[in-house]
Parts: sequence; C-alpha cells; structure tokens
Amino acid sequence: MANDETLRSLMFTLSYVLLKRRRDVTSADAQRRREVQRRVAHRQYFHQRHKRMIMMMIAQTSRPISELPARPTRVWSSIESTDWWERVVMREFQPSDWLEKFRMTKETFFLLCGKLKPRLSRQDTRLRPALPLEKRVAVALWRLASNVEYRTISALFGVGRSTVCKCVRDVCHAIVLLLRPLYLRPPSEQELEDAARLFSTRWGFPHCVGAVGSLHVPIIAPSSNTDNYWNSRGWLSVVTQGAVNGLGQFWDVCAGFPGSTEHSAILQNSTLWARGCDGFLLHEPPLDFMGRPLGFLMLGDAGYPLKSWLLKSFPESSELSAAQRAFNRKLERARSVVDEAFLRLRARWQCLLKRNDCRMDVVPTMILACCVLHNVCEVHGDEFEERWEEAVRTEESPQPADEVSPAADDRDGEEVRALFCQYFLQQETQQRTLAC
Repeated sequence: MANDETLRSLMFTLSYVLLKRRRDVTSADAQRRREVQRRVAHRQYFHQRHKRMIMMMIAQTSRPISELPARPTRVWSSIESTDWWERVVMREFQPSDWLEKFRMTKETFFLLCGKLKPRLSRQDTRLRPALPLEKRVAVALWRLASNVEYRTISALFGVGRSTVCKCVRDVCHAIVLLLRPLYLRPPSEQELEDAARLFSTRWGFPHCVGAVGSLHVPIIAPSSNTDNYWNSRGWLSVVTQGAVNGLGQFWDVCAGFPGSTEHSAILQNSTLWARGCDGFLLHEPPLDFMGRPLGFLMLGDAGYPLKSWLLKSFPESSELSAAQRAFNRKLERARSVVDEAFLRLRARWQCLLKRNDCRMDVVPTMILACCVLHNVCEVHGDEFEERWEEAVRTEESPQPADEVSPAADDRDGEEVRALFCQYFLQQETQQRTLAC
C-alpha cells in the first residue's frame, strides 16, 4: 500500500510539472507573437508617416506646371498622387490621349458631362467634398473602355474601389435614363425614308431601312441559373439584340438575355417585333416594288424567322438558283452593316469584348450605356482608330451562330423574298448586258 501511495504521489507531481511546463511554453509563444505584431504595426506606422511627410514636402516645394521646364517626354502614367486627374488629365492630356483612354474627344466628353449633370450632380457634405462630376464620368468611361479591375482604376484616380463601382453603376444608369431617348430611339418616318435611300444607293437593296443582329458578351458565372448562360460555343454570356441604320448607329437594343436563348426568341420578346408586327415599317401610301405594294423592311441572319418585314438569306446549297444566289450576295453585303457596328462597338468599349466581372443586375445597363455612347461618338464624328479592331478580330471566344427552323418562316415573307430574287437577277442581267 505504501508503494502505491508513493507511486500516485509521484505521478501527480509529474503531471503537475508537465502541465505547468506546457502553460509556460504557450504563454511564451503568445507573448512572442504579440511582440512581433507590435513591431510590424510600429514599422508600418512610421512607414506611412514617412510617406506622408515626403508627399507634404513635394506638395509644398512643387511649382505650377506652367513654370516647369519643357520635357521631351511625359511620364504621367507613373504618377500615383490623388490629384492625377486634375494635374495630368485636365492639363497634360493631348487629343490622342483623350481618344485612347476615354474613346471620345475632350469636347464630346464635356458635352456628355453637361447632359448627365441633372442626374449625377452631388452636394458637398460636412464630412467630405463631393467627387466632381467630370471625375465620376471619367472613372466610368475608363472602366467601359478598358475593362480593367476596379482596384487599378482606384489607384489611378485616387478613389476607393467601392467609389469606382458606384461611379460605373450611377453613370451607366444616367446614360440610359437621360441619353437613350436622345441618341437611341426608333426612327421617324422621314428618317426611315432617308435610311431606305441610303441602303438603295450604297448597297443596292431597295426598301431596306436597317439590319438586326445579336451579340454575345462574356461574363463570369452568375450566382444562380448558371446553366442557362452557357452558349452553343461553350462559354458563359448574355445576348444583346441590336438594330442599326445604314450609318451603323443603333436605334433599337434589347440586352440581358441568357447565352442559351435563341435569337428568334429574343426577337419575339423585343419591342422591334411588336413594332414590326404592328405595321411600324409600313409606308403610306404604299410603295410600289415589282408591281406590288411594299413597305419598308429589315435584314437578319439565319437565326431569325422570315417575315414580310424581315428578310434573311437562303441556306447555302448547291441547288440554289441564280436568282437565289444573287439575293444572298446582296443581302449579306447590305447586312454587314450590323456586323460592322457590333465590331466597332466592342472595339471602342472593351468591357463588351473581355469577360465582364460585374454583377448580373449591372451588365444589361452597362451594355445599353455602351450602345448609347457608341451612337454619341458616331453622331459627333469622333475618330475611330482602326487598330482598336485588332483585339476584336483576334478574340479567343468566337461569336456563336444560330439558325431557326424553316417552319418558323412566314409565307408572306417567302413571297417578298421571291420578288427580290427576281429584282436582283434582273439587275445582274442588265449589268452584264451593259458590260458586253
């Protein structure tokens, strides 16, 4: 019994010593971590203080730009101060810089700011001054033109990332609300007649007033219904339908459909379909074509149904007649105006070309805003750089093609298409006769 008592006492003492040793080691480790954290925080504090002192010294000793000696090159791209917008963009940017970074001239930029002022103007508060209207618009345009990350724009303009996100959202909403009625609207009767003359003169396609097409915009995986956004090419997208006139300017846009949606389904859920079926393209009195009254019409690709007001080409086949082949050549040549418009749209606003990481509730508004801005630049004659198209022509995600069943074609549409086949065959026959 004595031996058992001695053994228990020894085991208790040994357990106590081990537990005490473990507590001492744990306490020492915790104290060591706190000391390391204290030193890191101390070092960061002095580093920030040193940086602020240097910036204050630079600000106090800097001279106005007008007094600085001329330099052979400009190094504005490496400036990190928060006044980069006021000191560099507003004073040093050349016309080529404005066109490259904002995709528009300086004059168009300030015209845009003036039109958006009723929606975007803000008042200063006691806590901080409001961000200037021009700077907010510039932040949004930089994002739309380049599709760079928010943190990059945040560092460039000296604002927070949440501010960049809010600027993009607010400016896009303001563009759609205020400028869409001015720059993206259905054409009037006189404008339809002018468009018909343009298509007839430039492409030899009478009675045509526009072309319709679709564009897939790459996106990140949405939080819900992801399967609906996979298109036929195997990448995530949202689809936008656009109708353009002979100058490549949009007058009807329907955006935000999941990538798997068929083009014909988008058309039937758009205002363009309702207008076309309600006689929007009719002409009073009716125009004569090949001995038959005919109104205005539009051109589409194989993904759209054939209607009396919407024509598409015949499916390629060795069995096509000479008249059908002549019709296909004329239609594809005239319909290329919508492909060119989408190409210029994506080349100018690359948020539609590269994968867009914005939330799904923002993407449709962003697409509409880009279409409006495209029209603004085209209407005001802002230069378009051909080298911008290189990124579009070499994109890694080719646009999906769609084709609708012939059962959806309208009999009246087939009759109208047959009239144009006869017309174009006669035109080619006369041209060959004159050439001989």
